[in-house]
Amino acid sequence: MTNPATPDPHTWVVVPLYNEATVIAAVIAGLLPHFPNVVCIDDGSTDGSLDVARRAGAHIVEHPINLGQGAALQTGIDYALSHPGCEYIVTFDADGQHRVDDAVSMVAAARESGAAIVFGSRFLDDRTNPGWMKRVILKTAVWVTNMTTSVKLTDAHNGLRVIRADAASRIQLKQDRMAHATEIVLQLGDTGLPWIEHPVELLYTDYSKAKGQSVLNSVNILVDLIVR
Repeated sequence: MTNPATPDPHTWVVVPLYNEATVIAAVIAGLLPHFPNVVCIDDGSTDGSLDVARRAGAHIVEHPINLGQGAALQTGIDYALSHPGCEYIVTFDADGQHRVDDAVSMVAAARESGAAIVFGSRFLDDRTNPGWMKRVILKTAVWVTNMTTSVKLTDAHNGLRVIRADAASRIQLKQDRMAHATEIVLQLGDTGLPWIEHPVELLYTDYSKAKGQSVLNSVNILVDLIVR
């Protein structure tokens, strides 16, 4: 259970949003007691996600057409950095798979350790069971990312990250789909700033399973690794 909230006005949470109208309000409601600055980048949703997120209390930036998660992340990072007092940025998924507790712990770890980047990893403990297919493909993604970047991770395609403002200001994402996940690791590694990993739990919910996200994302990762 999440500890009593101490709002952190110096951390912005960036949430790429595409057709998650049924769950995004709950995601925002969980974040706001801890992080009063949540920005959702609506990436051409057609299901009313933008209006739901706005009513839930998030800042909103709209992409009129779908540009991909990499573009949404870049828009959100730029938006957060434009606000005075932004010290850290948390990237957080809109589908309910990330835990607010983990985001809070990762920001604390960044502050306590002095790390400029904290990467969430579902493979540092045994709380997450992604299934054998997704595990194999994710481990393949880790191998490829570790071969092509200066950052050696245990979980290369985890969307839960904490990025200090000085590191975030050096990110310029150009890739869309899942390829941006390798690109952001490459760019953060190139900063030369200190980084750590932190154990997190991913919640493979009935909702995400019904959407087929576990298998679909695994296939997307594999395709993007082949065509990069």
